[in-house]
Amino acid sequence: MEEVDQYQQEGGSQALNRGIAAVKEDAVEMLASYGLAYSLMKFFTGPMSDFKNVGLVFVNSKRDRTKAVLCMVVAGAIAAVFHTLIAYSDLGYYIINKLHHVDESVGSKTRRAFLYLAAFPFMDAMAWTHAGILLKHKYSFLVGCASISDVIAQVVFVAILLHSHLECREPLLIPILSLYMGALVRCTTLCLGYYRNIHDIIPDRSGPELGGDATIRKMLSFWWPLALILATQRISRPIVNLFVSRDLGGSSAATEAVAILTATYPVGHMPYGWLTEIRAVYPAFDKNNPSNKLASTSNTVTAAHIKKFTFVCMALSLTLCFVMFWTPNVSEKILIDIIGVDFAFAELCVVPLRIFSFFPVPVTVRAHLTGWLMTLKKTFVLAPSSVLRIIVLITSLVVLPYLGVHGATLGVGSLLAGFVGESTMVAIAACYVYRKQKKKMENESATEGEDSAMTDMPPTEEVTDIVEMREGNE
Repeated sequence: MEEVDQYQQEGGSQALNRGIAAVKEDAVEMLASYGLAYSLMKFFTGPMSDFKNVGLVFVNSKRDRTKAVLCMVVAGAIAAVFHTLIAYSDLGYYIINKLHHVDESVGSKTRRAFLYLAAFPFMDAMAWTHAGILLKHKYSFLVGCASISDVIAQVVFVAILLHSHLECREPLLIPILSLYMGALVRCTTLCLGYYRNIHDIIPDRSGPELGGDATIRKMLSFWWPLALILATQRISRPIVNLFVSRDLGGSSAATEAVAILTATYPVGHMPYGWLTEIRAVYPAFDKNNPSNKLASTSNTVTAAHIKKFTFVCMALSLTLCFVMFWTPNVSEKILIDIIGVDFAFAELCVVPLRIFSFFPVPVTVRAHLTGWLMTLKKTFVLAPSSVLRIIVLITSLVVLPYLGVHGATLGVGSLLAGFVGESTMVAIAACYVYRKQKKKMENESATEGEDSAMTDMPPTEEVTDIVEMREGNE
């Protein structure tokens, strides 16, 4: 059920995009402005969402939870400061107007939208922290319900606000206020779920049997490689928007290409985005997880079960992708009915959406191996994969235009190349850790064997007595 959270993000994005597309005047320009602001905002909130895994692995007591929440409060405040700086300073003008080669109208709308989104990272961080704690105690159904409630709240408020004066006065506030209301519903649901089901049953402090209290340093050491990976994933979309826009010279075609990317991201991500959450399966069923120690041994989930589950999920995702994006007129109908674009615009989105069909394989490999490494608390080996992802992404964005690939197709194709590069590096890191673990186990087995042999041998004095007794009998 935890995979529902990915559908929440994509379903909510579609509802918000429809809120903009329903504004007939300058709909493409508004969609491009909101898309740029939303993708930049996701860069700041992305690393915070991985604190869910800190809650999943480290939070065993009320004291641990307080430390995790404190980290997220500080992170949310820092993100709000950056939002304000980008909205009002020359740095924001350079990042949005100059780097993206957008005109003054799109740039000003983007910076204004980015300012409106300043408080969102804090709300999102609180929700993710408590989601991880709930997942640790097997309340995945509640996490899924919170995510579905988020989508429903966004859809309802988009419908309500479209009939208000905001459509004429400030259309950008329609998706942004709806986004806030959805986040408020999700955060409230998760916090209430924590206090109702978990707060009273966990100890004030972690005892020795739980490894003692987790320190902020341990939490941050575990979190930063995951945060770096997610930050590079989030910044990938602004980088793609930047290169696609600059490739087309900031013309009307560039604005159209960014609008196409904004519309296709949530639709293309929907059939495979939930695969990322497979990484939570390994830690949730880890035998060292305190909530698993009382579980019945007959119902133990093994590594073989997790591998089979992962393969089935990947096969299901691939099937969904090819049915949705390769069946004639299906993808166009999705865009027209859900996003609310016209048929001519929907036709321009077909090729980018078909490229999304190949994303499930690298995403599944990365998620499965990352979950295993999280269980071992060996997340530091994942850091190089984020660097390689950016290198491959930028290289593709630079090289592909010389091969005649432009616009949204250039953006999505480069994203696929980045995913493949990242997954390859994660696989190499996992192999490295596996070999070290295997060597360590072999050494421990050899040491135990030697200790056992020494224990089985009779003491020297006993051997001497036996020899003397035999000599006496003779």
